[in-house]
Amino acid sequence: MTSKRDTGGRMAYSDAAANFRIEDAIAALEGDLERGLNVCVECCDRHAGTGRVALRAIAADETLVEYTFEDLRDRAARMANVLAAQGVGRGDVVAGLLPRTVDLLTVVLGAWRIGAAYQPLFTAFGPKAIEQRFGTSGAKLVATTAAHRAKLDEVAGCPKVAVFCTGDEALAEGDLDLRAELAAAGDTFEPVRIGGDDLFLMMSTSGTTGAPKGVPVPARALMSFAVYMRDAVGLAGDDVFWNIADPGWAYGLYYAVTGPLLLGQATTFFEGGFTADSTCRIVEQLGVTSLAGSPTAFRILIAAGDEVASRLRGRLRVVSSAGEPLNPDVIRWFGEELGAPIHDHYGQTETGMVVNNHHGLDHDVRPGSAGLAMPGYRIVVLDEEGRELGPNQPGILAVDMEKSPLMWFSGYYRKETPAIAGGYYRTGDSVEFEPDGSISFIGRSDDVITTSGYRVGPFDVESALLEHPAVIESAVVGIPDPDRTEIIKAFVVLAKGVTGSDALAEELALHVKGRLSAHAYPRAVQFVAELPKTPSGKIQRFMLRRAEIEKLATR
Repeated sequence: MTSKRDTGGRMAYSDAAANFRIEDAIAALEGDLERGLNVCVECCDRHAGTGRVALRAIAADETLVEYTFEDLRDRAARMANVLAAQGVGRGDVVAGLLPRTVDLLTVVLGAWRIGAAYQPLFTAFGPKAIEQRFGTSGAKLVATTAAHRAKLDEVAGCPKVAVFCTGDEALAEGDLDLRAELAAAGDTFEPVRIGGDDLFLMMSTSGTTGAPKGVPVPARALMSFAVYMRDAVGLAGDDVFWNIADPGWAYGLYYAVTGPLLLGQATTFFEGGFTADSTCRIVEQLGVTSLAGSPTAFRILIAAGDEVASRLRGRLRVVSSAGEPLNPDVIRWFGEELGAPIHDHYGQTETGMVVNNHHGLDHDVRPGSAGLAMPGYRIVVLDEEGRELGPNQPGILAVDMEKSPLMWFSGYYRKETPAIAGGYYRTGDSVEFEPDGSISFIGRSDDVITTSGYRVGPFDVESALLEHPAVIESAVVGIPDPDRTEIIKAFVVLAKGVTGSDALAEELALHVKGRLSAHAYPRAVQFVAELPKTPSGKIQRFMLRRAEIEKLATR
């Protein structure tokens, strides 16, 4: 069968979805799901010998060092030898509390080479968050730096600690000098094969509304990660790719580490903090053409003004966004100011990305839409009784597990998973199908506001607020009200130089009322310096709502 392609060589989405075969995805692997594979081989060894760059590592002072796949293969082998000497083997868990440097990739690839699973620990985590994750994984070793070592002193049940020393730091008793051990280790190690259902990552949910739960990621997830990079990100051979997400979180580890390396493409690490100015310098220095990140980061670029737009204009071929829905003003800014299409992508730690506006496939993109089901997935919208809904009927986004050959999540680690029932995995996100088959995002099911008999998604109200030039960020929640069930309250971060006032609050409310409807506007507006967010940048609306409910209880 001949597939239609557009003038840019992209396959039609309809053909890619209809013709998807899991056998083709399996055949793209070096190994085999049944006879075994090694994730380090899939992401590194099989691309060695080409001389291609695998990592562009930019230090905090913005000096650049490039590493080839051969370099990473040898580093991984040394790390595997060190791990083996510490009694780590196939099926164990190795954790990393590490910044975005080549050392992080050394630990990740070394763990995979020995057949172990890697557990990420975000460097901003405190001791309690780390302790909770160790309690889930039973990690046998944690690699860190001297700068983060002190956090582990307060962690009960901490595993063996290996430290990347940079100078004359004194090692705590029992710690391993990882840099010295790597220098002394051999640079060959036979890769250990694992099965398709064996783990190579041990993730955790973000825990925004409860204790984080373990998310085991089996080797078969590699196929899903590859399809996302190819079809949704549209990663091309001549692209310079930079995913700014931290590998301490799912989007960064799945798609700034595993995904690009799996395709034999270089990834980019920047050790420094995110700023508009540093982003411009790195895009200019490396010639970045494909950028991925979160709406929070992209709003920072927009807030920086015309200088950023002029420096980035015409440089980026495509931009991919994940973490929260894209607001229309962000889409317009990238298209009109930079000449770069920015596409919304949707997924979770539990699923990877599953609904996307695909850069690599040809289909209509409706502004504000989360997109279409990624090839290899069947996405449905369910009502409260578990029945599938049709277009323009709000319900819960779910994955039809039996008819989604790329679906790899089968439940939380050693915990009940009520979200899986009746053959579906329910994401907990409220959405609806549009007649064209695309998904419109309404909000988390517990974020949806019921006011005067209407159900209002916070996203629409937030998007309308962000269209006002005085607003940089916004979060919208429902506040209990005896007459209307709930009223809509907006928390607003203002642009630099703008002062909040009752008059501005009224102006914003009328602006939303005019953009949306007579009922879907904020009856209360509060100006704040910042919004509560997870370390990965997702707005924590539940914290705002909880604080408001507590206020009501004390009146």
